[in-house]
Amino acid sequence: MKMKNNMESKNILLAITIILFFSMYISGMIIFNNKGFSNLQNFLNLFISNAGLIVISAGMTVVMISGGIDISVGSFVALTCMMLADLMENKGFSVTTSIIIVILMGLIFGFVQGFFISYIKIQPFIMTLAGMFFARGMTAVISSEMINIQNKVFLGLASKKIFLSFGGYTNKHGKLIMPYIYPTVIIAIAIIIIIYWLLKYTKLGRNIYAIGGNEQSALLMGLNVKRSKLYAYTISGLCSSIGGILFCLNTCSGFVEQAKGLEMDAIASAVIGGTLLTGGVGNVIGSLFGVLINGTIQSFITFQGTLSSWWVRISIAALLAFFIILQSIFGFISKRKK
Repeated sequence: MKMKNNMESKNILLAITIILFFSMYISGMIIFNNKGFSNLQNFLNLFISNAGLIVISAGMTVVMISGGIDISVGSFVALTCMMLADLMENKGFSVTTSIIIVILMGLIFGFVQGFFISYIKIQPFIMTLAGMFFARGMTAVISSEMINIQNKVFLGLASKKIFLSFGGYTNKHGKLIMPYIYPTVIIAIAIIIIIYWLLKYTKLGRNIYAIGGNEQSALLMGLNVKRSKLYAYTISGLCSSIGGILFCLNTCSGFVEQAKGLEMDAIASAVIGGTLLTGGVGNVIGSLFGVLINGTIQSFITFQGTLSSWWVRISIAALLAFFIILQSIFGFISKRKK
């Protein structure tokens, strides 16, 4: 019965998120139609600008479904960008070698945090808070100054456009403009598909849902709770490093204050996407739409032109409060049905 109630809550929250996104975007198309909001490129820009956040939110969703939290991801993204910049510009490493190093670093970072949380029984918030301070501190140790990436191969990847054969429009000079995406978008969507498959169709995914739903019941069922939690945080670390690479492809630099608050954007995207803070319910597709809602609000501010960018934070806060209230209502209804 509890599993059925969780599934119902999951489907309703996901549906609300998707409907909210399309309602917001269609409203933007109507209000800002004369400013080009309805162009396909504007929609694709949501993915281009938020490719890194999409991947990081996917990893965060896995951890939150397991009943945990990871607030170190923003600082680790900054560390990833700084490492990439330092390895390529100061150490002379190739792009491929630098990317492999930061991916391995993400796996190790996530594994270590997961080990202390699952086997040493340190609270996830405390452990990942320590990870947040460590990653941000190591970023400053590498360099307290901004490092701009001048590597031609990396800049070529960052600027490589993949043009679509449809959805073009004519600009005010009469020139046909075809919409495009960057490789970062393809990577982000691929990660979403992989994480979706992992959670829905693998034993590990089912274990993560079971642990988040009720850890004691999972233990009684004979599930290896410690190992599953360890894998969840390792996945989050891997997604943080990949997301950091995509983030760096957008900024082409590394600096200490980079990606500050990104962990809160990832958590907000997951919650708005229907992931319960208590665990057991969530979906990376919902988290994807949570990121798109965030991006749509930013587009509203940009197209409006006179509002402060802080309205993005205010709007996200309101949406976050709305979805947390919804989660509480569904939780209350589930208890009443027992």
